[in-house]
Amino acid sequence: MAGAPVGGIETFFFDAVLALSEAGLEQVAIVRPNAPYQIGRLEKAGVRVVTTAFSPWFIFPSRAVLAREIASFKPDIIQYWTGRAAMTAVKNDAVEVGWYGGYRDRWRFASCSDFIGITKDLVQHIQRQGVSPDHVSLVHTFADLRPSSALDRAEFDTPVNAPLLLALARLHRDKALDILLEALANVPKAFLWIAGEGPERAALAAQAERLGLSGRVRFLGWRVDREALLATADICVFPSREEPFGTVTIEAWAAGTPLIAAAAKGPAAYVEDEKNGLLVPIDDAAALAAAIERLISDGALRKNLAAEAHAEYERNFTKQIYVQNMRLFYDRLAKHARLLSP
Repeated sequence: MAGAPVGGIETFFFDAVLALSEAGLEQVAIVRPNAPYQIGRLEKAGVRVVTTAFSPWFIFPSRAVLAREIASFKPDIIQYWTGRAAMTAVKNDAVEVGWYGGYRDRWRFASCSDFIGITKDLVQHIQRQGVSPDHVSLVHTFADLRPSSALDRAEFDTPVNAPLLLALARLHRDKALDILLEALANVPKAFLWIAGEGPERAALAAQAERLGLSGRVRFLGWRVDREALLATADICVFPSREEPFGTVTIEAWAAGTPLIAAAAKGPAAYVEDEKNGLLVPIDDAAALAAAIERLISDGALRKNLAAEAHAEYERNFTKQIYVQNMRLFYDRLAKHARLLSP
């Protein structure tokens, strides 16, 4: 995984490695040294972790690290979680897998013979790039949230009775938090917690100040207590302009927190409007404000959306289902490799 220090895909990577480790799969994780908390989680679980820079400008040191670990570990399967990681591929006898959590270019995964897409549309995207359907599998991500007590709102200077909105997102233009702030300006009773970091933080803080929202918006930074945040919030808001899927969706579903999402490709494929969430048009602050007001004022709707969403989570997005599907995928690849071996 050649990922950023924080982010949804990066967080899921570490959760997935831990889940498969708990299921008895022996793994070596090769990652950047930029997420010490997450690396510590793996090491505590007994997963060997090797760090390398994955520099796009000087790739040879990372290739040397990969070659050394392949010679030592002798893997049956190598899985590349990002295109940048796949660019370090070296000649080996393992089956190589490319993981698509977004709309990536096939050429970055040139060494890979098999692929995972986390949504139906991503599976089709891989196939459109010339990969046979026999070599592409759909495996949904998962959310593994333990029951959690709510946080003390007073710690974040938030009234206990105020409607509380939560956005879990990297502070990036794609996440459309600027649209959420515009919407909040038209929902005068609500407070907003934004949990995340990213390049747009200063611009978003300036926008909140300009809109007169500083008293009702809290920038919490990157958090590792999503269970507690979701337990505290009344509504989870996911306004992304571009989103291949978005683990936030299933985290809200798992926690039983009503969800409002913009109709980007990922959420639009899984969120059924007025059944397991509310969908609004992309970049439409007025529609988003109306949806927020509607959920604030309709307790029965909040309860019904949360109940149906949790049922959908239990059907398709638990850790147990993910582990089962990944083991089946890996076993099939390993069996095929053994049949082809001389």
